[in-house]
Amino acid sequence: MYPEELVIPMKSDLTDVGFESLTTAEEVATALGPDSGTVLVVVNSVCGCAAANARPAAKMAVQNGKRPDRIVTVFAGVDKAAVDKAREFFIPYPPSSPSMALMKDGKLVHFVERMHIEGRPAEMIAENLIGALNQYC
Repeated sequence: MYPEELVIPMKSDLTDVGFESLTTAEEVATALGPDSGTVLVVVNSVCGCAAANARPAAKMAVQNGKRPDRIVTVFAGVDKAAVDKAREFFIPYPPSSPSMALMKDGKLVHFVERMHIEGRPAEMIAENLIGALNQYC
């Protein structure tokens, strides 16, 4: 587990543009449950690919595509219960951080795993997310 004070700037990179930080399993269950509409979930991380690729891509996508009803984030290595609960919604995908999921009324409709984030430019990842947002939102 990482100290909360260490990740504040990494969390605020997303929350400053409107992402809601979910820190408990209950918050995640409510946000991603049935009848929740469209929700983009970013599993944030301290790794370099989160900073260089995932967070910039998520911000670009919500500013340039159709916007989901909600944009939320959970932080791996910090908010364990929230991340574990979110990952229950992402089955059959294995745990991956960073990662991004687009949910629609409690069902996973699009997922971007770490292996699709690492080594790819943020613009390419954003383009993928924008396509999903335009399709499902």
